[in-house]
Order: sequence, then structure tokens, then C-alpha cells
Amino acid sequence: PFGHSCQMLGIVVGLCSFLISRVGEDWIFLILLGLVMALVSWVMDFCIALCLQAQKWMYGGLDSNLVLQYLAWVTYPVVLISFSAGFTHIVAPQAAGSGIPEMKTILRGVVLKEYLTLKTFVAKVIGLTCALGSGMPLGKEGPFVHIASLCAALLSKFMSLFGGIYENESRNIEMLAAACAVGVGCCFAAPIGGVLFSIEVTSTFFAVRNYWRGFFAATFSAFIFRVLAVWNRDEETITALFKTRFRLDFPFDLQELPAFAVIGIASGFGGALFVYLNRLIVQFIRKQKAINKFLMKKRLLYPALVTLLISTLTFPPGFGQFMAGQLTQKESLVTLLDNRTWAKQGIAEEFEYIGHAAAWKHPQANVFVTLVVFIVMKFWMSALATTIPVPCGAFMPVFVIGAAFGRLVGESMAAWFPEGIHSDGVVYSIVPGGYAVVGAAALSGAVTHTVSTAVIVFELTGQISHILPIMIAVILANAVAQSLQPSIYDSIIRIKKLPYLPELGWGHHEKYNIRVEDIMVRDVRYITLNCTYRDLHDVLLTERLKTLALVESTESMILLGSIERAQLQTLLSQQLGRPRRLEYLRQQAQNERKHMSVASTPSSEEGNHKVNQEVRFQVSGWAIAEWEEQQLDEQVNFNNCKIDPAPFQLVERTSLHKTHTIFSLLGLDHAYVTSIGRLIGVVSLREAIEGSVTVKGVKVRPPLASFRDSGTSSSDAEVTELHKLWNRHTNLTLPRDPQPSDSDEKSQ
Repeated sequence: PFGHSCQMLGIVVGLCSFLISRVGEDWIFLILLGLVMALVSWVMDFCIALCLQAQKWMYGGLDSNLVLQYLAWVTYPVVLISFSAGFTHIVAPQAAGSGIPEMKTILRGVVLKEYLTLKTFVAKVIGLTCALGSGMPLGKEGPFVHIASLCAALLSKFMSLFGGIYENESRNIEMLAAACAVGVGCCFAAPIGGVLFSIEVTSTFFAVRNYWRGFFAATFSAFIFRVLAVWNRDEETITALFKTRFRLDFPFDLQELPAFAVIGIASGFGGALFVYLNRLIVQFIRKQKAINKFLMKKRLLYPALVTLLISTLTFPPGFGQFMAGQLTQKESLVTLLDNRTWAKQGIAEEFEYIGHAAAWKHPQANVFVTLVVFIVMKFWMSALATTIPVPCGAFMPVFVIGAAFGRLVGESMAAWFPEGIHSDGVVYSIVPGGYAVVGAAALSGAVTHTVSTAVIVFELTGQISHILPIMIAVILANAVAQSLQPSIYDSIIRIKKLPYLPELGWGHHEKYNIRVEDIMVRDVRYITLNCTYRDLHDVLLTERLKTLALVESTESMILLGSIERAQLQTLLSQQLGRPRRLEYLRQQAQNERKHMSVASTPSSEEGNHKVNQEVRFQVSGWAIAEWEEQQLDEQVNFNNCKIDPAPFQLVERTSLHKTHTIFSLLGLDHAYVTSIGRLIGVVSLREAIEGSVTVKGVKVRPPLASFRDSGTSSSDAEVTELHKLWNRHTNLTLPRDPQPSDSDEKSQ
């Protein structure tokens, strides 16, 4: 049986190799990625729908008792959010939040530990399912970009077992770029918008060779996702996710364009306000040290309190009756995109609110009051909810708020023009659903600083009748929002202090006069070609840089290359490691035995025993210390060390704009600054570039600023091992790396 199993396994491996060689590794990988993500998306949507249905079942079954009904309404989401927060924190804290800011940083070339692991995938999927199943105003689009990237990373590791191109790190980055498109594509069944959106939010410079990968994988994933809906009889055929039926012969009149422009401008201000409010909440909690310290100890208290507050305000028999509190985000969006005009028919009391639309009708308040309350309340609720430490995004809540604002403008237009707009003797009624589509695209585009939300809306609704007003509104919203605030993703990057290179504005002429010599760090730590091991160990213990410059000598400062810290660690370990220590002790013991055997007599066995003990003590004490001192003074042998002979270099007269472009294109972490081959400084991604850019212009850093790249620091295990190496059998006292304080950890 064992031989038969081995034979079958060999056949399977052979078939896989044949298939990969014939079809191509990229195609196989992208098909697997699209298939897996479609399955994950469909299963998650199914579980989320069950959770939301269970809450409504509990709420509806207790309609005879208002108190029990309220307890069921608020307890259910509190339990789910608390479980999501606790599970995420225990399994993988990196899974909390959107994931797009981290992917934006990773695609730029920065390595973020534990962000693309199996643990993070499990925590992200389960945590997101519970968070969305709670009914809180949270989104799935950002986390799905992260989930797709996790799938791509795990698939790359699996494919690398068969060898081939997936052992190449640069190819993995290309597949991660395609995965970001898949995440949006299978989330909204919008492959074209997904590709464009992923490019806008994750890439500074996009390689055109990755274009087809994103389109193919996203299209395949969206297709399978919708086929699964048909298979489960949720849909009769493959249609848009939020199908609308606006008239195509005359969707809007030119006289309505000013109203669409107003939606775009107002959405720009609203998007900037949303980003500012979200950041303000996070910064307020962090600045209040007492609150921050308390919440760090009681990690589940903050998400539970926020969920309790939001669910209490949305309780349908309570304040929720003024804001359609019983509707889920999907149900709200479906009703907001409705073709029928509520206000016009509602005023005449001829309109029957059928199905979910009945939630917008209130006996004492008209639809305008309901929509205004919904927009205001959902606005700050969504900004607050997205600060909860669970896997969640902000796109969908903002999308729904934008649709509500567009609906409000559309209903107002319908009330102002109850007979419709006359054109060439024909009367065309106002379509508020079209305004809702425009508002959804504009506000979501303003918050994310993207134009591709227009394309996502076209694919979500299944028609492009309002392409002109949508594009006008989205562009105006972006113009306003970008002048006021960063995007929601860049804002999170700043809050988390991720090592991402920000955009360099072009509005200040003084930036053109700044050169590398103005922002570089001149106090560069380096090693010379003729340095000793003592110099080497001093540098390793005082500096935590990933790479160190290698120069010819202190006098010439000619840059010869750079050496990674791990290589220097190996050199030092080989010189003073355990094998050489044992070999030295063995030789010393043999020499002492020979010496004592010559000097001793047969009658003095007891004396010989005491002398041998004394010899051992001496050898293990001062002899080792003396030997280490000798080894420290020896010159380092770099023959067996991997040296990068061509580290990236800049000249001191390189402009700031050129430096920024080079760092962004190549994904550099740092670059050495030379003058006729002589090392004179270094430019770091975090300190020199990020520190020189402010919101309103450029701030030149002091020339002697410290150069430390904490993002590429050595691990604590390396430092601990180094200290063990030096503290063993020696009295040398070595400086230890400072440990981060509690306040530093909390601020991250």
C-alpha cells in the first residue's frame, strides 16, 4: 500500500509539472487564486447572512416584550464584536483593521512581519465574518484586499514546492499586486473597477506587465462568485450585485447637472471630514494616557462599549425608527437605489412602502427627516466603528452614506419639480435612485481618493446611464477632498507610523532648491576593510541597522560596498564561537597536562589532583579572557563574507524630487551619498525622506540627525545571542539595546 501511494503521488506531481509547463505557471496560479477567493467570499457572505438573519429572528420573536427585545438587539452584536476583537488579538493582532495600508507598504518593498501568514489569514477571515455578522456599520472591501494577498502569499509558498519562478521574491510582489485586484473583484463582483481601484490605492508606480494578471484573476474570481450565487439559487442568472432599472432613453436632463455637481463638491467636504473625524477619535484615545492605559488592560471593553452605543441608537422601536435602524447595509443600499420617487408619491399619500422601503416611512416624520437623521448618525457611527480593533473596512459604510446623501438630493429635486422636467414637449420625472448612485460614488471616492469608484458603481448597478454625472461628481469630490485631507488609507499609515514614502506635493517652489546634502545624515556608521573584530562587535552592539557600509579606510572613505548585519554576525560568531572556544580549551588543557606530567612525581597523586583542578580553573577563567582579547585584536577576514559591491548611491547634489522618485520606483530602504566615490552621508526612507515632508511643505531635517531604521532592525534573539557570546567566561560589560517602554508599545 505504501508503494502504491508513493506511485500515485509521483503521478500527481508529474501531472502538475506537465500542466504547469504546458499552460504556464502564471495562469495556473491566477486561476487557483481566483477560485479560492471566490469560494472564501461566497462562504463568508453566506455565514454573514446567517448571522444577520439570526439577529432579526431573535428580535422578531420577542416583539411581545420590549425589554427582552432590546436586550436581544444589543447583546447579539456585542458578543460577536467582542469575540472578533478577542480572537483577532490572540491569534494575530496584525489582522485588525483594513489591511490596505499594510499592503500599500508591503508592495512598496517594506517587509512587515506576520502580515502574510496563515495565522493572520485565519484571524482575518473569522474576525471579519463575526464583525460583519454583528450588523455594525463596517465594510469588507479593505479586509478582502488583505485576505486575497494572504491567499496569494500562501499559494506562492505552496507553488514553490514544485520549484520554478515562485522562488523569486520579485515575482511574488507581482502576484500580490494581482491579488489586491482579486480582493475587490470578488467582493463586489466588479473585476474592472477592482483592478483600477487596487492600482489607485496600493501602487505609486504600476508595472504594466501586471495589468493582465489582475484583470484575468479578478474576472475569473468575480465570475465564480456570481456562479455560486446562481448555484445556491440566490439569483436566477449572473446579474449585477445591486441591479437597477433606470430608464435608458432619457436618464437625466442637462438642467440636473448642477445638482450632480453640488453632490460632488459636498461629498468632497464630507469625505475629508470623515477622514479627519476618524483620525481625531484615534488620536484622542491615544493622547488620554489614563484612558489608553485602562483600555489596554481591558482590551474587549472599548469594542463592547462602542457596539453597545451604536446598537442602542439603532434599536428600531427607539431612535432607530427615525433612521431605518432595522435595515442591514445591503438592504439600505437596495432601497436607496430604488427607481421610485418616495417624496412625490409620499406627499400625495399614494405611495405604498413595500418590503424594506417601509423602514423609511415614519408617521410623524417625512422621508427628508429620516434621510437627514440617517446620514448624520451613520456618519459619526461609521467613523467611530472603524476604530474598533477588528478586521473591518470603511468603504461600504461610506458608500451607503453617500447613497443616502444622493437620495436626499434626488428626493429634494423631485419635490421641487413634482411634475418633472420638460424637454421638447415631453415631461421626464426625476429619478432619485440615479442621484443615490452618484452620491455613493462621489463620497466613497472622496474618502479613498480614487476615481475608480465610478467604474465600481457601474458594475455594481449593471448600467452606465449616469456615466457623465458620476464622473463629474467623483472628480469634483476628489479635487475638494485631496486639498483638505489625505485618503483614509494614508491617514491610517500616518497613525500607525508605517514606513511608507508619502506623496511629495508640487505646490511649493522651495522644494526645488532642496538637495540630498540638505537632508542626508552625515554621521554614518561604517566598517573599514582593515578593521578588527573589536571594531566589529562594537558596531553590532551599538547599531541596529540591517546593512553597514564598507569603506577602504577612515582616511580615504572610499565606499567599497555594503554588508548585511547577518553576515557580520556570522563573522563574529566564527571568530569567537563555541567551536573555537572548545578547541582552545582542549589545546590549553593538553599543554598543561604535558607540563604537569613532566614536573610531577608518582608519589604526589593527591597534589596532582589539586593542581589539575587549579589548572582547569585558571584555563576557564583568565585564559579564556586573554584568548578573547587576542581574537578581538585580529583583523577581520572578509574573504568568506558576502559583500554587495554596488549598493545604491546618490551624489550630494541630487534633487529631492529625483530622490523621491527613485525611492518610490525601486522600493529603496536607504541609499548612500557619495562624493567622487567617498562616503559622506546616508539617506533613510523613514528619517531623511519622511521626516523632510510635512503636510504644508518641506521641513529640512538637522544634518546630524540620528540614522536608525527600526523597520529593518535585527531581532531581539540576535542581540540576546550576541550578549551571551560576549558574557560567557568574561568580565566584559556590554551595552544592551534599550527595550521599548509601555507607552511606546501602546502608541504603535
